[in-house]
Order: sequence, then C-alpha cells, then structure tokens
Amino acid sequence: MHYLTDRKRANGLGSAKSGTEHFYSMQVSAVALAILVPLFLFTVAPLIGEPFEYVLRHLRQPFRAVITGLTLVVGLVHFKNGARVMIEDYTQGATRKALIFIAAAIAYVLMAAGLFALIRISLSSVPF
Repeated sequence: MHYLTDRKRANGLGSAKSGTEHFYSMQVSAVALAILVPLFLFTVAPLIGEPFEYVLRHLRQPFRAVITGLTLVVGLVHFKNGARVMIEDYTQGATRKALIFIAAAIAYVLMAAGLFALIRISLSSVPF
C-alpha cells in the first residue's frame, strides 16, 4: 500500500518533469501580486499628476520604494513564467527556444532597468 499524496504522485510527471513546481510557482506569484498591486496603487497612484519633485520626494520613502520594487520584480517574474507557458503551448522546436529566450530577456532587462531607476531615485542626494 502506498501512502502518497496527490502532489507526490504528480511530482516528476510530464515531459519537463517540473509541471507541478511551475504551477505552484505561478500560484505563489499570483497571490503575491494580488497583495502587492493594491498596495502599489494605494501608495503610488496619488502621485499621478503631481510635480516631479513631489513624486521624487515620496518615492524616496522606504515603504513606497520597497512596494514599487517588489511589484516590479514579482510582476515581471510572473510575466516571464506566463509567457513561457503560452509559448510552450503554441510553438515547437527552435522557434520555441528562441521565443522563450526573448521573453525571459525582455523580462530581465525591464526588471534591471526598473530597479536601476528606483535605486537612483531612492539614493538621489538632491534635496527637494
């Protein structure tokens, strides 16, 4: 008699041998985004239409900077994983590999650029 849970039975199944791991990763990032996006909107949305100096002053606050950075990173990781699933479903062969690479590259470049800009804003020494 085997005492395996449904998840243990599913682990390692499928051609990629990582289907359940990917599924749980997408679920975790979706829950994180469900929490982060409203926090991001409540902390950053009031800054829309404000003068540049005012926005910079508020983005230098640690809470707003952390929420913005986390939303950016988690959102782009979720995008990368979701794009990969979509590409795997609809393409084959070398095209699949190239598109997965391009989607991951786009996500990582946007993540790096966004975090670089956020760090520059947060560490800027110009007083306002």
